[in-house]
Amino acid sequence: MSNSIEIPFSTTLMVRDTCLCLHVQRAARALARLFDDALRPAGLTNGQFSLMMSLNRPEPPPMGPVAALLAMDQTTLTAALKPLQRKGWVDVMENPRDRRGRLLSLTVEGKAALAKALPIWEVTHASIDDGLPDGGAARLRQDLQALAGVTGEMPKPSVRRSRHGGPAMGE
Repeated sequence: MSNSIEIPFSTTLMVRDTCLCLHVQRAARALARLFDDALRPAGLTNGQFSLMMSLNRPEPPPMGPVAALLAMDQTTLTAALKPLQRKGWVDVMENPRDRRGRLLSLTVEGKAALAKALPIWEVTHASIDDGLPDGGAARLRQDLQALAGVTGEMPKPSVRRSRHGGPAMGE
């Protein structure tokens, strides 16, 4: 007699076809590859473009708000800044109001790199928008923003036993 829990293959297919997380991850990876390929001639990845664009502000922002905007922790942001600092595109300086904090800014060279990448991003983005059904791009952005806002507020699911005998997500 086996103690292994069997999950029906039909459940695998149902999760494959309905899992929002899976579909968003797949779409994010496809978009990331597309933008990475497009931005390569400008010497940027899609993540670096987003990070540098988030620094394009009238005043240098502190790390916390930049990390929050990019949905990453400050350690990950610090690691993402390193190659941009090495290229001379980003400055990280002490915050004069809080010596423990850091302010981030684009250098003149960083602004030039971002300006070179922007038309590439615009063309790539327009082709994606044009490839979606009427109103699809705006609706997709709206839905993704709603998901991003909701996920931090949702209660953690409780664990209960499924009809297959294993743990299942609670209501």
